[in-house]
Amino acid sequence: MQTPVNPFKKALADKRTQYGLWSSMLGPIPTEICAAAGFDWLLLDGEHSPNSPYNLLQQAQLLAGYPGTHAIARIPMGHGWVGQALIKQVLDVGIQTVLVPMVDTAEQARELVRCMRYPPQGIRGMAGVRASAWGRNPNYAREANREVCLLVQAETRAAIDNLDAIAAVDGVDGVFIGPADLSAAFDHVGDPWHPEMLQIHEDAFRRIQAAGKAVGILTLEEERARRHVEMGATFIAVGTDTNLLVKGSNALAKAFKGTAAAAKGNY
Repeated sequence: MQTPVNPFKKALADKRTQYGLWSSMLGPIPTEICAAAGFDWLLLDGEHSPNSPYNLLQQAQLLAGYPGTHAIARIPMGHGWVGQALIKQVLDVGIQTVLVPMVDTAEQARELVRCMRYPPQGIRGMAGVRASAWGRNPNYAREANREVCLLVQAETRAAIDNLDAIAAVDGVDGVFIGPADLSAAFDHVGDPWHPEMLQIHEDAFRRIQAAGKAVGILTLEEERARRHVEMGATFIAVGTDTNLLVKGSNALAKAFKGTAAAAKGNY
């Protein structure tokens, strides 16, 4: 039995753009519907959705039936003992790629790298779990460090100030620009595409790319998403499951009733 190659990590290394969708509706049915659409990756959100490690396990099992769609789990926090425990649980259920929000310093990024890896490179605990086929893969602990993928979010003033150092950390595979939180940090709440923010995004893209790391971002607008790809985004979320449901249900209600509740996204 072999440790699965992480296709998402390989695609980032090959600089092949990976198109994804934010999945916040916990699953299993919405997750499977989105996986069957053919996205390269689904972000299973545990920061702003009540996804637990158990929910993530169920969705990982479901996504195994769609090998062309890679599961990425976002944990609610990555710092301290809580972050260490959450990363351990996510990796143990067999999810190879983790997105960590609010990473502000290189020191935090280095600690996250340690949490992702088995000794001697890190502090991940050993166990016979789903990731190792419950111990049936005797080589897993020797091979897993090679296949795990760490993505960190830059979404504060401190993160932008420290971006070069964060992106330079060995073991950080990609940096994701969080447009909504970042705009709030720069006093543009609800306006992530303010002209000042666009300049900050472009500068951040250049700095991350200069460090040789992958750049990610989320937008709900097709034209803007294509612009980000032109700028060099190699993993980009082009929508969210909740927004798709909002737009579809609004359009249907309007078609029959003439009105629909307004909904303004943050992206």
